[in-house]
Amino acid sequence: MNTTKRQVLLTVAAALLLGLAPPAFSQDLSRGEVAALEGVQSSLRRVAQKVLPVVVEINTVQVVKQRVPSLNFGSPFEFFFGNPRNRGDRNSESQEREFRQQGLGSGVIVRKDRNKVYVLTNNHVAGDATEIKVKLHDGREYDSKLAGKDARKDLALVIFETSDAVPVASLGDSEKVQVGDWAMAVGNPLGFESTITLGIVSAVGRRPVPGMEVGNFTDYIQTDAAINQGNSGGALVNMYGEVVGINAWIASQSGGNVGLGFAIPINNAKKAIDDLISKGTVEYGWLGVNSGDPSKELRESMGIKTSLGAFVYDVFLDSPAYHAGLQPGDLIVRIAGQEISGSSALVQAVGNLVPGKYAEFQVIRFGETLNLRVRTAARKAETEMGDITKKAWPGISAVEITDKIRRDLNLTGDIGKVIIGNVTSGSPADTANLRTGDIVREINGRKINSIMDFYRAVNDPDKKEFMLRIHRAGSDFLIGIVK
Repeated sequence: MNTTKRQVLLTVAAALLLGLAPPAFSQDLSRGEVAALEGVQSSLRRVAQKVLPVVVEINTVQVVKQRVPSLNFGSPFEFFFGNPRNRGDRNSESQEREFRQQGLGSGVIVRKDRNKVYVLTNNHVAGDATEIKVKLHDGREYDSKLAGKDARKDLALVIFETSDAVPVASLGDSEKVQVGDWAMAVGNPLGFESTITLGIVSAVGRRPVPGMEVGNFTDYIQTDAAINQGNSGGALVNMYGEVVGINAWIASQSGGNVGLGFAIPINNAKKAIDDLISKGTVEYGWLGVNSGDPSKELRESMGIKTSLGAFVYDVFLDSPAYHAGLQPGDLIVRIAGQEISGSSALVQAVGNLVPGKYAEFQVIRFGETLNLRVRTAARKAETEMGDITKKAWPGISAVEITDKIRRDLNLTGDIGKVIIGNVTSGSPADTANLRTGDIVREINGRKINSIMDFYRAVNDPDKKEFMLRIHRAGSDFLIGIVK
């Protein structure tokens, strides 16, 4: 094939795959080349025929309570002058009313057990709904209810009953998804039922920006397949018609598609499906550490030569991590043979562990590799996690004073080697009034000349009480904390 024909073929193929009008090509392509393009088109049609029946429309009603101004006047004169008894009482001028807020989303039929049909969607689609109706691709509609939800991954499972035949989605392996793979988003954007858009996988392993109101116990597949309001909870499928993701959110300044859509990898949802069916909730493993991604300087100071790992800043006393022997200053690099690339990967890997069962953790401690058996516990609700910070040890993260820090803070050469970078809110260190920027000069009379000295001192197994000599604002102080 000459260069001109190859370029035309690629142009036509791209046009067909992206849903654009193909250019005239009758004089430029052979019958065999046209047949190849028709083969691509036939493949897309087969995928559509396979996935459209398993993606449903979800219509919800959520009852929202809101305070509104009161219109109930005891006397006609109150409309003009108000009730003197109510003046100054703002609550008496309003009343709480209920409003029915309608919602639209999508879902994927993931399981049928006798007459029970389970539909996977997003928590933000159905998690707080009081009324749910599921409409199938063929027009059948069923009253449904919530089987369970998981706000941490933004997943919910809806159930309805029927003795009729219902198609069930084929769930793929999202671990095999790679950047550049073709992907199709299926759902009901803006109420346009059974819509399919085509694109590629733009990235994998995406994490939401901190503070975003999306599931933060999962990573995301990024795609440029068009996703809009109403697509939430629908399917992201591969070229085999397998569901590899659940469409969840978009990044957009306008609120519409700009080619930045994100889907929850289906492997991250498989355990949630089982848990929601059997328990109505999702159990997560809990380790009991505060961790972060160590800086280049911290890696060098701690003798860490790998780019992998999540650095342990705090260990919560009486937690699974504490009982297994994990210590502040450890770098967790593997869990059950799975590499841990950073702190986000640690949260996800621990969350996926079965509470109450042991898993092998590989850690690097002061340059040496250790293997520890850890029996995780079930993670409590977020509302119950606050008191745990009171048990964070040591409750402070420390960094070695670099030349840049010394210049920025105008520190003299002999003032110390280690400075506090962060204090864990609510921890004993916080209660003792240790502050960011304090320079740690001694712990229990031992001079601190490096980060290793700091972590060796706070991990002293023979000590329960620790006296820190710190330098702050030109003066030295002694501050005691109890482990």
